Amino acid sequence: MKKVGLLILFTWAICLFVVSAQVRTEFLLEKNWKFTRGDTPDAALTGFDDSRWQAVTVPHDWAIYGPFSPYNDRQEVAITQDGQQEAFGQSGRTGGLPFVGVGWYRTRFDLPDFTSGKKVFLLFDGAMSYAKVYVNGYEAGYWPYGYNSFYLDITKFIKPGELTTLAVRLENLPESSRWYPGAGLYRNVHLIVTEDVHIPLWGTVVTTPVVKKEFARVVLKTPIVCPEKSDPTQYSLLTEIRNPNGMKLLETRTRLSAFDMNEFTQEVIIQMPRLWSPETPELYTAVSRLYAGETLKDEYTTTFGIRSIEIIPDKGFFLNGEKLKFKGVCNHHDLGPLGAAVNDAAIRRQVRILKEMGCNAIRTSHNMPAPELVKACDEMGLMVMAETFDEWATAKCKNGYNLLFDEWAEKDLVNLIRHYRNNPSVVMWCIGNEVPDQRTENGVKLARFLQDICHREDPTRPVTQGMDHGMAVVNNNFAALMDVVGFNYRLFVYQDAYRKLPQQIILGAETASTVSSRGVYKFPVVRKAMAKYDDHQSTGYDVEHCSWSNLPEDDFVHQEDLPYTIGEFVWTGFDYLGEPTPYYSDWPSHSSLFGIIDLAGIPKDRYYLYRSHWNKTAKTLHILPHWTWPGREGEVTPVFVYTNYPAAELFINGVSQGKRTKDTSLTLQRTATDSTTSLERQKRYRLMWMDTRYTPGTLKVVAYDKDGQAVAEQEVHTAGKPHHIELTADRNHLTANGKDLSFINVRVVDKEGNLCPGAAHLIKFNVRGAGAYRAAANGNPVSLESFQKPQMQVFSGQLTAIVQTTEQRGPIVFEASAAGIAKAEINLLSE
Repeated sequence: MKKVGLLILFTWAICLFVVSAQVRTEFLLEKNWKFTRGDTPDAALTGFDDSRWQAVTVPHDWAIYGPFSPYNDRQEVAITQDGQQEAFGQSGRTGGLPFVGVGWYRTRFDLPDFTSGKKVFLLFDGAMSYAKVYVNGYEAGYWPYGYNSFYLDITKFIKPGELTTLAVRLENLPESSRWYPGAGLYRNVHLIVTEDVHIPLWGTVVTTPVVKKEFARVVLKTPIVCPEKSDPTQYSLLTEIRNPNGMKLLETRTRLSAFDMNEFTQEVIIQMPRLWSPETPELYTAVSRLYAGETLKDEYTTTFGIRSIEIIPDKGFFLNGEKLKFKGVCNHHDLGPLGAAVNDAAIRRQVRILKEMGCNAIRTSHNMPAPELVKACDEMGLMVMAETFDEWATAKCKNGYNLLFDEWAEKDLVNLIRHYRNNPSVVMWCIGNEVPDQRTENGVKLARFLQDICHREDPTRPVTQGMDHGMAVVNNNFAALMDVVGFNYRLFVYQDAYRKLPQQIILGAETASTVSSRGVYKFPVVRKAMAKYDDHQSTGYDVEHCSWSNLPEDDFVHQEDLPYTIGEFVWTGFDYLGEPTPYYSDWPSHSSLFGIIDLAGIPKDRYYLYRSHWNKTAKTLHILPHWTWPGREGEVTPVFVYTNYPAAELFINGVSQGKRTKDTSLTLQRTATDSTTSLERQKRYRLMWMDTRYTPGTLKVVAYDKDGQAVAEQEVHTAGKPHHIELTADRNHLTANGKDLSFINVRVVDKEGNLCPGAAHLIKFNVRGAGAYRAAANGNPVSLESFQKPQMQVFSGQLTAIVQTTEQRGPIVFEASAAGIAKAEINLLSE
């Protein structure tokens, strides 16, 4: 993402950024917005009275405040990609929240430095959806796709010396989404002022065509906007390259000629470059200063990384010349109890949790990402597959992107690529997800149309899409067209597709779709597809999946045993609002069960299975289930262990239950015939004691290394009666900017500190000092409790509460209390 320099902050509405020159300023429009639900056509007018509207801060998701209802966007549909043949009522498909309808936003701002000859732009990082933008009563622009960033030149509507009125009308149609999309100005809005001669937004292009350990060749292309009849030879560009520590490395100055078509091309050599990778996310900066003669006209800052990417047939994906497999997850854009409203602290928390698991990539399913996510991945080290559309010309949802495709697909795709083509974390473009056009006569032509746009705008990255029509896309040339063959599930076609397709590589673009609920376990423990229970949960034993999908180890064995596979993107990293499969019509189910991590950001057991396989540097030794089962005494209660050690021995109250060793002989070929019904493949990756019986007390696991030496131990104890609350914050030191967040894990424990897994206490929250309560979530996919009300029941003994800073520095005290147990406090500091 290119960082536009010279940002100024006005006290009424915006954050102040450091100004290094007065040629380009940027305001982040956050405060002093007014909002209302419903359609009010006169709201576009300058003199409209909005005094009775709600005061809000942007980013803002109007729908996350609820209330939940089975009638919010209830869809009478058959989800054909899930194998449904007849339409029926699905209440929780889009989360049961009131995002459908019209909403208006209004604000006013002053531009005291605006003079004739300057240019003014509005940049929307995302507006959900069908955005109509009005400036001083005039329609300034329109952009229908709610996930994309877009910008407008509003210069002609600005009146020097007068307040400017900005109004935005948004509308979400029913049956327009398959998940919770959010609503409103849910991403940031920027106001940018430049000189008449300037570098356009997303204008710079930085490529690294030669990357070696000793040196890298960096090419910078910088177009300019200037008056039509101006002499191009008067313009020069001085570009300074700074290393990851911010120190100046070199600079180069280039003068424009009459034959350059208003675009500078500069080339520099960087000695001993510090390469970008997930392990070393090193970032360089190019500061470009545009001059007309000796007059500075613009300054534009571009962040970039030095790295190479290559796909080699039959060998795989290579980053900086080293083979690497994608250990990725698919994520929807909502942030759990925060809804779709973008928050940098929440995004970075997700990235931290994923990286600790060993994840190295994110697929932004199924839409354009927020700039904050891409920036975090650049800085923290996650690769990104940037996705575009869930639909092309053929509908999945009646009012989905199919209504826009013909007119808007190229515009939307161009914006995505130009926005993120300099971001080193972005390594692949994804042009679609399970589009029905896979089987249409025109489908392969649409795929070529989109892939050609990607190649035109960015020839440095490969293009893929998530295909789910199995051998049909192999036999009709649809898959053969793509740079990278990406299959959603369909493990059974991998080997035939490899034999028939020219690419000689296979990507698991979407995998697993295992379902589970944190802390919930079902008996007997058997592998099931589409299992449903009265409590609308799925077992935490990680043995249940969907009719079209599989368990994690089914993907592991394909990725390890087929050398032409280049990795996977698991559905999903985090639970999300909507798609409560398999409980399509079973209200109050309204959020997913697919996540490795729940809606509250608390890892499920499955997190440690992936961690044991993906994160080779961390020691993983995780026991499940919990060991508090009153009423199950003497009954068979299997014990699983997820570990990166090859073997372990289980003890119950000091009595050995035997030693288990991962069976690496269970190859893909050996387990092919019974892979959909048995747990044979699981024996290669997890340790299982299927016949243990429950006796209250202590589970103890001793792990052994490859030499048979005992190297680690872990215990789980039967919990006593709930005694007190235990609090842990993800971050205790915060920034006093009015939007930083601390995520506090709230646990109900016994006197000894053991989690009480059956606890369902109503926890009440109180925040004192320089912070405020923001939201909470407990990870229960059927909970209809308000995210914003300062109380919530724990689910399986836990929940997450979120504290937000104010703009005042000082201590923050968070208190959690519940009837019948001791309360707890935790201290935070906002600076």
